[in-house]
Amino acid sequence: MRQIFCFLAVTALANPAAAQDDGPSLMERGAQLFFEGLLEEMAPAIDGMAELMEEAGPALESFVTEMGPKLRAVLEEVEDWSAYEAPEVLPNGDIIIRRKPDAPLPDAPERDAPQQDMPQIEL
Repeated sequence: MRQIFCFLAVTALANPAAAQDDGPSLMERGAQLFFEGLLEEMAPAIDGMAELMEEAGPALESFVTEMGPKLRAVLEEVEDWSAYEAPEVLPNGDIIIRRKPDAPLPDAPERDAPQQDMPQIEL
């Protein structure tokens, strides 16, 4: 890519009269050709992504419909995702997310201690 820009700069400096005409400048034309080439190179990948989305669309929609509310509940429950390591899949298929060893513990919600009648001891 650096070669393209060097070529365009040298061409513009070597032929200043060409930059004076009413058409697009050499830099504009070079940028246009560059982006056209880039689009041409990326076209198969873009088409492949469109086909993939057509195939995966129904499955993704089903996943979002079924798991969306559950994932939302998990996201609301966890305050700081940076305190956790990447998910790990165990051999039995379970998925666990471990807290990082150096992460601070979250504030535990205060629980009301069960009320018990204490026996009165007289001395």
